[in-house]
Amino acid sequence: MSQRALRVGIVGATGAVGQELIALLAARAFPLAELRPLASARSVGKSVDFAGKKIAVREATPDAFAGLDVAFFAAGGPVTKALAPEAVKRGCLVVDKSSAFRMDPDVPLVVPEINAEALRSHRGIIASPNCSTAVALMALYPLHRAFGLRRVVFATYQSVSGTGAGAIVELEQQVQAYAAGRPLPREVYPHQIFQNVIPHIDSFGSDGYTGEESKMRAESRKILGLPGLKVSATCVRVPVVRAHSVAINAEFARPVSVEAARAAIAAFPGAELVDEPAKNAYPTPLAHSRQAKCGVGRLRLDTAFDHGLALWVSGDNLWKGAALNAIQTVEKMIELGLPVKA
Repeated sequence: MSQRALRVGIVGATGAVGQELIALLAARAFPLAELRPLASARSVGKSVDFAGKKIAVREATPDAFAGLDVAFFAAGGPVTKALAPEAVKRGCLVVDKSSAFRMDPDVPLVVPEINAEALRSHRGIIASPNCSTAVALMALYPLHRAFGLRRVVFATYQSVSGTGAGAIVELEQQVQAYAAGRPLPREVYPHQIFQNVIPHIDSFGSDGYTGEESKMRAESRKILGLPGLKVSATCVRVPVVRAHSVAINAEFARPVSVEAARAAIAAFPGAELVDEPAKNAYPTPLAHSRQAKCGVGRLRLDTAFDHGLALWVSGDNLWKGAALNAIQTVEKMIELGLPVKA
């Protein structure tokens, strides 16, 4: 990767995605001249570990972006809306994980393996998709390229880490309380998550779909460049700590075959084909935690759709669904020879 070393900020450096960003920057030998961890005022005085060194956390204020080339935002929509424009004013490129600007027509929503050319049109802010969308499209895009996608139905199995660190703690506490015969604590979710699944992620809209389900529809259309794509999603929280899975039923414009579908998945850089059911070989969230590629398997002809395929994908929501996709976005800009700046 030939590129001058970059001065990088991370907004939300003490959170779950921020910590993954820090670890991945080190593991991927990202060209760093400076790492500037930023967070809310209550985190000032803390430090983060990077490559054996402790770096003090600074408060995320407009002036904290001065001198930076790029800032990864992993602190939620309100923080992004308040600070991202300030970072851009100071010449800092923003790569954001929140939903704040994803559907803004002037902001590219990027999965580098799919629509890297959109990076050429950025105006200082680049959005990363929702975690469930990113994982699902690692399976769906190569099939769309091979057969021409017409409609898709998603059913997600989303881990508690997608909610945040507090949800991980709650699941662990419920397991421990159950084992000890104590009442199970519950604060994060509206229902017990241990031994349960909850078909409720984000708030419900007037159409009965949750925000997460609506995001999957809108973001898939934008990333794939298919504004009229028919999409339906049901998003479900499951008692898994890390990595999301998605059951996909897709209909295509052209005839499909399982053999051609497997070949398309195997050739795609964002996916790993794991599809030998007779040998119990198929993707699982446990096997695809902390993996750069999403696992795709259970490929079969769909029995409800014409020219249809049914399949299953598992991928790390904190990596491809968040931190890794953001870093890959900047790496792709370097590969394309694009300036990494606002």
